[in-house]
Amino acid sequence: MKVFLLSLLIAFAAYLIAAVGGYFLIMKWSSNQHDRSMEATMTSAFILGPIVALLAFIVAYLTLRAH
Repeated sequence: MKVFLLSLLIAFAAYLIAAVGGYFLIMKWSSNQHDRSMEATMTSAFILGPIVALLAFIVAYLTLRAH
């Protein structure tokens, strides 16, 4: 149970880092002129954040369980 909860904590931190970092990267590189901030917000919150969080959870769980 301890490994699972620690993995969830790591996944949450990874979500925050990916969402904030993705927002700024999309704001910088997007060619969208109309709704750049909306595109950055939605993509970061619903695409980048969850994907990175899921990957971080899997890697953290497998790594912590092995030790």
